[in-house]
Amino acid sequence: MHSIRQWARTAIVAVLAAAGTAALAEPDGVTKSSIVIGQSVALTGPGSALAAPFSQGARLYFDRVNAAGGINGRKIELVTLDDRGNPATTAENTKKLLGQGVLSLFGYYGSPQVTAAYPLIKESDVVMFAPMAAADELRGALYPNVYSIRPGYSEEAAAITKHAETLGARKLAILHGSDGESMAALDSAVRTMSAMGANLVARNAVASGSVASSVDKTLASKPESVLVVGDANGAASSVRDLRAKGFRGPIYGFSNTGESLLAEELGATGAGVVVVRVVPKSDGSRIAVVRDLLADATAAQAGKPNVYMLEGYIAAGVYTEALRRISREPSRARLRKALEGLDDLSVGGFRVHFINERVGSKLVELSLIDSRGRVRE
Repeated sequence: MHSIRQWARTAIVAVLAAAGTAALAEPDGVTKSSIVIGQSVALTGPGSALAAPFSQGARLYFDRVNAAGGINGRKIELVTLDDRGNPATTAENTKKLLGQGVLSLFGYYGSPQVTAAYPLIKESDVVMFAPMAAADELRGALYPNVYSIRPGYSEEAAAITKHAETLGARKLAILHGSDGESMAALDSAVRTMSAMGANLVARNAVASGSVASSVDKTLASKPESVLVVGDANGAASSVRDLRAKGFRGPIYGFSNTGESLLAEELGATGAGVVVVRVVPKSDGSRIAVVRDLLADATAAQAGKPNVYMLEGYIAAGVYTEALRRISREPSRARLRKALEGLDDLSVGGFRVHFINERVGSKLVELSLIDSRGRVRE
């Protein structure tokens, strides 16, 4: 965690330096020597534990591309502004990025943040690519400029429901935070799980200082499994109290719960907790893109990669491939056409497909926290 905080401080300084170059970019964000793309994420504040590694992973990949000569001699410049997890600040940052000239927006974090920024590009040809945001509505007709790699919460909810069914646990309770991301996840969970036949016996919000009361209400409904929706800190508090009060059934978390972060928080108490991830395991050696990330992170002394860093790394890889397929001078329209032409693309073994789709991957896998506080497949 220390290395991420240190990187975030360094990244903010680097962004201020890059902004001078970006300000000279054409309206489409392309100069003779650079391709400028814009990002607003929480480098500090709420959500930074997931957003900062994502941004760091993307930058590692772009650094790899730039070291090899860039795209037809142009270096990819990722200009990242810190929104501290505040949607209003995200909108302000987006105005700044569009004003200084960017080819596209890239890798925003958080469904409320994407929703806040989207009106600024709705009537334009600007693409928002690979947001780390899973609200189902972002994948619908109202957001045609958003191209996602990760699937939505409905797919995550379906995977959890199917897993619980295999364990005979059809009575499900949900403990959830009240922030915008948690509420988007809750909406998808309720709709999807109910449609799949799960018996939702309780839905209880968890506010600061009310964990014990919310857990008591949840256990009173006699659930056979519990879905905890929230960030790693909030989820860990709920899990600890559930276990302390004798609940031994399966406990689940969505991808925004923070797979490795939750495992670190819980240690042995996390045994049996199942968390969704939408990319491969970040410490495996079977998949080439993971091996590449591990090598780049080691060379850059970026700390131990996690699934969020890997997601950013993959997103940058897909974006780079789209740039490579633009036959003439890059433009916003040509970028969009190139993205829409990506057909069964492999980025180091991770496959995406965008033809007739705005969601490139359907991968949803479940990770298990074991009795030693480690994440296993």
